[in-house]
Amino acid sequence: MDFKKARESAGLTQQAAADQFGVKRTTVAMWETGKSLPRAELLPLIARTYDCEISELLGNAPQAG
Repeated sequence: MDFKKARESAGLTQQAAADQFGVKRTTVAMWETGKSLPRAELLPLIARTYDCEISELLGNAPQAG
């Protein structure tokens, strides 16, 4: 799962996510395109909001099999 898929699964627009995290919509867009990553202190809030693990957001989820 990546930032965009996680946000969409949570039913949030980029603007709603930005408002939730106290950042600009363009910041959320940059996370989703891989141009930047959130500040470390935001990761727990993002994971809770998106109902996923931090490792999933960062692409380090354990692989099945």
